[in-house]
Amino acid sequence: MKPVHDPSTLLRNHGIPITAQRLAVLRAVSARPHGTADAIAEAVRAEIGAISRQAVYNALGTLVEKGLLRRIQPAGSPALYEDRVGDNHHHLICRACGKTVDVACAVGKRPCLDAEDNAGFQIDEAEVIYWGTCPACLTQATGTGAAKTVLKISESVNSTHNPTI
Repeated sequence: MKPVHDPSTLLRNHGIPITAQRLAVLRAVSARPHGTADAIAEAVRAEIGAISRQAVYNALGTLVEKGLLRRIQPAGSPALYEDRVGDNHHHLICRACGKTVDVACAVGKRPCLDAEDNAGFQIDEAEVIYWGTCPACLTQATGTGAAKTVLKISESVNSTHNPTI
């Protein structure tokens, strides 16, 4: 099936009424993958003028529900939205600056979807988030004494995300 790049056609194909707000939200997410609702709202306001935060949240909710957008909820962070849907990919998040990038699923035949004990569930999605420090933050930290700061931030965030550490 050929991907649809026209937001109006995409909405129509999914039975979603076409509104200026939904079109602007789709364009904003496409232009800024892994954006927060607030960042998306700011981009939408820049494009179409006044829009309430609630209208943006409503549009995001509808678009996620209909499968046009994906909502990612990293631990201890606001939800992020992307328009890359329909594949099994994961995310890398920098502990220092929050940069988020897509990464292909772990190598193998759906290893993330084949749990050792599925407790009777039919698993259809796995949300894996890899945490680390991005190249820009590593470069910035080297030779400036900031490496210890990045390590402290990393340790602090890591203990928030994994209480056993």
